[in-house]
Amino acid sequence: MFLCVALFLATKAQAERAIIPAIPEGRLVDTNTMLRIYDEVKTPFKYGVVLRGADTNELVDCPSIFRNGDQWYMLYVAITNKVGYQTFLARSEDLLHWEKLGKILSFTTTNAWDAWQADGGIALADYRWEGSHALEAFDGEFWLSYIGGARQGYETDPLSLGMACTKNPTSAKEWNRLAENPILSGKDADAREFETKTLYKSQIIHDETESLGWPFAMFYNGKYKNGYEQIGMAVSRDLKSWHRYGTNSVIVNGEAKQNGISGDPQIVKVGAVWTMFYFGAGWQPKAFDTFACSYDLVHWTKWSGANLIAPSEAFDKTYAHKPWVLKWRGVVYHFYCAVGTEGRVIALATSRDLHNAAAH
Repeated sequence: MFLCVALFLATKAQAERAIIPAIPEGRLVDTNTMLRIYDEVKTPFKYGVVLRGADTNELVDCPSIFRNGDQWYMLYVAITNKVGYQTFLARSEDLLHWEKLGKILSFTTTNAWDAWQADGGIALADYRWEGSHALEAFDGEFWLSYIGGARQGYETDPLSLGMACTKNPTSAKEWNRLAENPILSGKDADAREFETKTLYKSQIIHDETESLGWPFAMFYNGKYKNGYEQIGMAVSRDLKSWHRYGTNSVIVNGEAKQNGISGDPQIVKVGAVWTMFYFGAGWQPKAFDTFACSYDLVHWTKWSGANLIAPSEAFDKTYAHKPWVLKWRGVVYHFYCAVGTEGRVIALATSRDLHNAAAH
């Protein structure tokens, strides 16, 4: 009886959800503005590894960072023996030295849709380029979105998106998952072609102006075939019910051969320009971080110059990707997942040579 009711409600919710038509194309970002943004956000100095696994069997990934009081906090994910991802919390006073605090999103070890994958990233962080980097609460809670999956392994398909919340985001305690989860899935009736196989990393911002008619916007990458991922949008009023925005993705690369990956978007606002940091692979060698710019959150101009981060050191010789970029006290910090001689770790590049600064 209860299963029938649940299935009926889920089917009813699916029937009521429709893709929101995208606004018409507006002003694109000119070349000079793109160059100015690049000069503002570039981080040519690789500081090195700032967070690594407990041992060679643990791989860490996907940093997202916020500030609370006089402390910095990092949500990151870890996978041990390739069982599946869980989400953890770390703390720092200077953005350079990080103390692991513990787990905040664990395996459920049940038959749930997210039994063996729980890959979370912080939501509603201050997106202003030189802002507070603090988290905003909504409905009395702090929020994260996460990739969930029922199968063991390294990001084993299919993966869907869920939400979780907590009263205290600086405590290493389990966050509360929504009963409405998964909020988006490749099996949804309104799933767009590029996301029908799996959904990946997402970031949620609060657009206070409701420029699209909605307060919350989510950006995430989806996959409909291996090696081809695109970034799309969804919108919400309550962080629980989500509507896909637009019939297409907003960022795609490698269209000609359908072998480009664009993923792990992070949204900031530099002056009047929305800037999306994201990683790429497939249409250029290895994996790297780049960016795109927009005036309306929907139509994006992709940067075509030098990559923000690319493999160059032993510790990131294979991959240098999955960005979280912020500016604090005049220095740009670019955190990313590095894969190389030290395994899968979290590394940092900066706009200023902090090694030499410390020496002087």
